[in-house]
Amino acid sequence: MVDQRTAELGRKPRGARAGAHAPGVFISFEGGDGAGKSTHIRFLESMLEQAGEEVVRVREPGGTSIGEQLRAIVLDPANREMRGEAELLIYEAARAQITSEVIRPALERGAVVLCDRFTDSSLAYQGAGRGLSEEFIRAANAFATGNLVPDRTILMRCGDKQEKKGRVSSREATDRLERAGDAFHARVNGAFDRLPSTDPARIRVVETSGKHSDTARAIFAELADLFPWLCDGSPEVEAALQDLDASHRKSHVVAGAADAAAEDMDVR
Repeated sequence: MVDQRTAELGRKPRGARAGAHAPGVFISFEGGDGAGKSTHIRFLESMLEQAGEEVVRVREPGGTSIGEQLRAIVLDPANREMRGEAELLIYEAARAQITSEVIRPALERGAVVLCDRFTDSSLAYQGAGRGLSEEFIRAANAFATGNLVPDRTILMRCGDKQEKKGRVSSREATDRLERAGDAFHARVNGAFDRLPSTDPARIRVVETSGKHSDTARAIFAELADLFPWLCDGSPEVEAALQDLDASHRKSHVVAGAADAAAEDMDVR
């Protein structure tokens, strides 16, 4: 049975789709480690689905059988000797596969595609981070995607302390790029800071230092031309935003309890 909130959202008219990939809409999310992309991509996915949209959520690298295998190789910390050139080409190979196998077919049938990282990440990580030619990376991106560009890119940016905290905890999860060091990530974040000036109509900056609901509202505002109902202040949308904050508070309580229990065991 469909609940009342879903029914109400489902009756809302869809926003005008002015993107180059109409009738589908392609939205990418970018930002350094610890920026909170995953949480807000999932929340946006939920809101759009409740409004009757077909949503395809993907990540880079990955999203296909071949892409996930390539992801395992490029992020494996055991591959310390991997050259920056090899790293870039692995990302482009995974990107070519997901663009052809998943993203383009979804856009053609009118779906909303939410992608956790896309071509801009290669400019930041392999360009600024690894020092590879930006001109070559742009050409490789165009080759891998057939010149596909997102209709909108949400660049999520948090404060330096928050970003560093998120990266430290991620490093413990043994990701090869997350272990690349502070100097590498400083270069990457600097590149992300410069990105909006290259395409201000597409790339929109959202600060993530406040409450989750504030960040979500900022994202909604940057998508208002595509989905106007996200910003109409309806009770259904406001209730979902309150639920988002409540869920975030609950997760912090659970995490705090787990940390306390772990410290107690250490003392013993």
